[in-house]
Amino acid sequence: GKPSVHPETLVARAGGAVDEQFGSVVPPIFPSAPYRRDATGRYLGGHSYSRDQNPTFDPAERLLTELEGGADALLFASGMAAASAVLEALSPGAHVVVPSAMYWTIRRFLEELGAAGRLDVSFIPTGDLDALGGALRPNRTELVWVESPANPRGEITDLCAAAEMAHAAGARICADGTLATPVLTRPLELGCDLVLHSATKQLNGHADVVAGALVAAERDAFWGRVRHERGMRGGILGPFEAWLLLRGMRTLYLRVRASARGAMDIAEALVRHPAVVGVDYPGLPDHPGHAIAARQMTGGFGPVVSFRLGSPERARALASSLRLFHDASSLGGVESLVEHRAVVEGEGSPVPDDLLRLSIGIEEPADLIEDLIRALDGLSP
Repeated sequence: GKPSVHPETLVARAGGAVDEQFGSVVPPIFPSAPYRRDATGRYLGGHSYSRDQNPTFDPAERLLTELEGGADALLFASGMAAASAVLEALSPGAHVVVPSAMYWTIRRFLEELGAAGRLDVSFIPTGDLDALGGALRPNRTELVWVESPANPRGEITDLCAAAEMAHAAGARICADGTLATPVLTRPLELGCDLVLHSATKQLNGHADVVAGALVAAERDAFWGRVRHERGMRGGILGPFEAWLLLRGMRTLYLRVRASARGAMDIAEALVRHPAVVGVDYPGLPDHPGHAIAARQMTGGFGPVVSFRLGSPERARALASSLRLFHDASSLGGVESLVEHRAVVEGEGSPVPDDLLRLSIGIEEPADLIEDLIRALDGLSP
């Protein structure tokens, strides 16, 4: 077999995806929608039509599979398309248990599916294993959804314990790994069945592609339904976007580790400032999930730092006075962003209205800290 190398080497070399025909070290793009058959009616390279699978997807999917330690991976047009494929593969009216603090658009979608009677949704406090135990219905719950760290306040779920509880009840467990990436956490190794990524964020890392991905621990019947959903509903990535995603992933380890180091420095600086009411970052020792995060995360605690300023007016004023942080809705890019999260999520958001979410990029942390301290010092008493 092929020699084993470190994942840093694997991503830098795009998973070893060398073009066999010309020997180009940069993988090619395949824009074709149809593919020819030979005289016997067989497809020459195993591809028939690009709504089902495109050769440009192959190296990125293989690389994600290996990074997560899974059996198979699928790219999607967005993180929401990936989440939708999982939810659509469930039985009509299936019972699912999901966290109250999670990526807001998936939460809203689950609320809509519940209201329409398409799923039976139980919301529980994020990371609360007692609540999970109480919500599970043995042999009736089909899916447990977890997100760790959770967006935007970094709540941590013990993935090993949650997976054991889900499996004991006969349910699958899907982990949203967007904030951690396989650089910091590998949920399949901790017992989860599926990992979801908004690949728009840290996997691509350059804020120029909207994409999603799923990785499965096993190629079982449920995974077959997920793959079928992608092909039937057409929630696929374009070949150029898949190529850009793979290109971005080649620097994944460098970017994720750099942003996590910067986020830690910034969280510690914010804790010390008198204008800051509270800081949410799982790397801080007093964060409620710190001990679990330290056990199941390696190399850092992610790029997202949230902090509170005591009033929405002060939060708004600070966001607009920062110079190095773009006021924009996303995370995981090379540039740092700030967002007044409750305003973005709107009515019903569980996020405090004085909270700002920072996504730390790969700039020099000292410059970002100086910008934050200057803006904080300038707030009116």
